[in-house]
Amino acid sequence: MKIVIAGAGIGGLTAGVALLKKGFDVTILEQAQALKEIGAGVQLSPNATRVLYQIGVGSKLEELACEPPGKRVRLWNTGQAWRLFDLGAASRDIYGYPYFTLHRADLHQGLADAVYALAPNAIRLGEKVEGVKQRGGKVEVTTVQGTVYEADLLIGADGVHSRVRRALFGPDEPVYSGVMAWRGVIDAEKLPDHLRTAYGTNWVGPGAHVIHYPLRGHKLINFVGAVERDGWQVESWSERGTLEECLNDFAGWHDDVQALISAIDIPYKWALMVREPMTRWSADHVTLLGDACHPTLPFLAQGAGMAIEDGYLIARCLARYTDDLPRALARYEALRVDRTARVVRGSAANAARFHNPQLAHAEGAADYVDREWSEERVKERYNWLFEYNVDTVEV
Repeated sequence: MKIVIAGAGIGGLTAGVALLKKGFDVTILEQAQALKEIGAGVQLSPNATRVLYQIGVGSKLEELACEPPGKRVRLWNTGQAWRLFDLGAASRDIYGYPYFTLHRADLHQGLADAVYALAPNAIRLGEKVEGVKQRGGKVEVTTVQGTVYEADLLIGADGVHSRVRRALFGPDEPVYSGVMAWRGVIDAEKLPDHLRTAYGTNWVGPGAHVIHYPLRGHKLINFVGAVERDGWQVESWSERGTLEECLNDFAGWHDDVQALISAIDIPYKWALMVREPMTRWSADHVTLLGDACHPTLPFLAQGAGMAIEDGYLIARCLARYTDDLPRALARYEALRVDRTARVVRGSAANAARFHNPQLAHAEGAADYVDREWSEERVKERYNWLFEYNVDTVEV
């Protein structure tokens, strides 16, 4: 079976490795002229790192990844801290695999290296999908450069603005969530010792929250700050902002938050858009994965994880039903639709939880955090995610 994957992002590359390992003929089309990921961090819980180890990438990332011993919640103005959950050795003991915080570029390079090791010519750079046609039991993919690729299956892994999705189902209509996010990567040496913690930290406050965690052997700190505001709705990861604007969005927040923002070299900002989960994302010889079919707000830290799961499971389904493509795609969708929709909705619910008005005043905030981040509620929100086993689900 000849398979073309549109998009050499995290999901597309994971699918590429998993499919190549199962003997498929894979070509990955990437519109960029060079393989590189934007500078930002990514969190991978054990449901996702399981996949990385199974495809031979996990152990190679260990030197570049951090394994936080746990996560903590802190209150926006007082800095009061609560334990969210334990990770580190606990993640390996309970779920069998680690919880990684990684630079996206390191994860991306590790996956690309695995593709090149299996098929040196599989990734075609500078090839942007222009058109998709299905006829005679095949799919034809035409790129902007004029190249035509014929395949038995096209997998659209081309992100939130997917051209493959548009070709199948028409343009989507995202709605601004009311939240925009700041992100930046910080040189840890610029920070005081107590902010170079190995823990992942989630600051919660009325109308905004901040997340930071270590990268690259604790040499870097990833910063994300989400704030409810109007007036700016550009859905792009490469839009630069200013430190002054970012500091202004978190005026009145704890000195530690101010110190983190002040240490960012280049703050980027992007509008967080919401889309209703799709109930179907395959049509004949074309299907989708990752952000192309289930883009999510980043408040469960599962966007990359869902794309990684998708890539592994579509390979399992195609290997199981190699001679019955409709059945393979139907099974892939059936495995993914409900789980990814639950992530989309759970992420939206976390936005409201992180930004609750009850967090405005210390006297009410402590009761709110004690209740919302009790051990029972945390397990309810996260265990079903972390326990998922891509190898034992029935395909």
